[in-house]
Parts: sequence; C-alpha cells; structure tokens
Amino acid sequence: MTRALVLYAHPCPESFSAALHQTVVDTLTERGWQVDNCDLYSENFNPVLTQAERRGYHDQATNTDAVADYVARVKQAEALILVFPVWNFGYPAILKGFLDRVFLPGVSFTIENGQLAGNLRHVRKLAAVTTYGGDWKRATLTGNPPKRSVMRHLRALVHPLARCRYLALYGMNNADDAKRTAFLARVEAQMAVL
Repeated sequence: MTRALVLYAHPCPESFSAALHQTVVDTLTERGWQVDNCDLYSENFNPVLTQAERRGYHDQATNTDAVADYVARVKQAEALILVFPVWNFGYPAILKGFLDRVFLPGVSFTIENGQLAGNLRHVRKLAAVTTYGGDWKRATLTGNPPKRSVMRHLRALVHPLARCRYLALYGMNNADDAKRTAFLARVEAQMAVL
C-alpha cells in the first residue's frame, strides 16, 4: 500500500481547488492508498519561520523541534502530492511556509562537503495539481516559477526514478464549466495511474 502525503493549500471550501483536492484524495483512496490528507488551512499551520528557527536552521539535532509532527508525516510518505492555486506567480504563503519550516536540513536535503543532496529518497511519486488565473503564455513569460519549483527543486529531493506529474489548469479566470470539468477528469485519470 502506497502512503501518500497530500499537501492542500486553499482557505475556501467552495473553491475549485477544493474540488481538485477532493478528487485527488478520493482517487488515491479508491486505489487503496493510505492518504495523509494535510489541509494546511484546516490544520492552522503557521507558515512563519521564526527568528529562533532560522538561527537553528542547520542544527539537525534541534531544527525539527517546532514542526516534529509534520516532519514525521513527510518522512512516512512514499508519494507527495501538492494541491494549490498559483497566486502572484508562486505558492500560497501557507504552502511556501510549510516548505520553509518543514523541508529542513536533515529532512528534505543534506549538505556534505558543501554539496546539497536530496534526502526524500523514500518518495517515489511526486505530483502537483494547480490552477493559474492567467494563461499559459503569461506563466511562461514569467518563467513559470511554481512549475520550476516542483519539477526542478522538489524533483531533486525525491528518489531519482520517481514518477513526477505537473497538472495545471491555465486561464482559470476565464475557464467555463466544460474546461473545469475536463480538468477534473484529467486529474482523476492521472491520479489513477500515478
């Protein structure tokens, strides 16, 4: 049984992101996966990296103390799925804060002789499910930071042979019911084979 950590970042339960999140969780559960459904807003995750946390960032003996429960959840995951909207060409602050506070030295990466190495080798499946208010061209002209972050940064931390997916609905501001329904179906199909 695959253990998946689903990181969800949207404050509104009536949002399209909420429908995407539910589709991901339902599809993985139907496959028989063990799903750790981490709704960052519902769990009131504090995204603010404190002064003390920053000063102790590289001290692997204590750097996880403030977020130990979340670190344990990450360490148990064999699949990592992020569900979030793109806001201001990036992650929502709560998701960015999760990565800042939980993806620590000794957790998601190690540094040896000045070289960084991924430390999430137990994660063999990585996916992002997201929406952009703007169209694909606009995202591309800005360098598409969220896609690069998932497909380069996070990809470098997980198992080298991990299956990776980046599922994005561009132009959400102008998407009609047909476009949203088609994207939900695409997400369900991709989660069924991830």
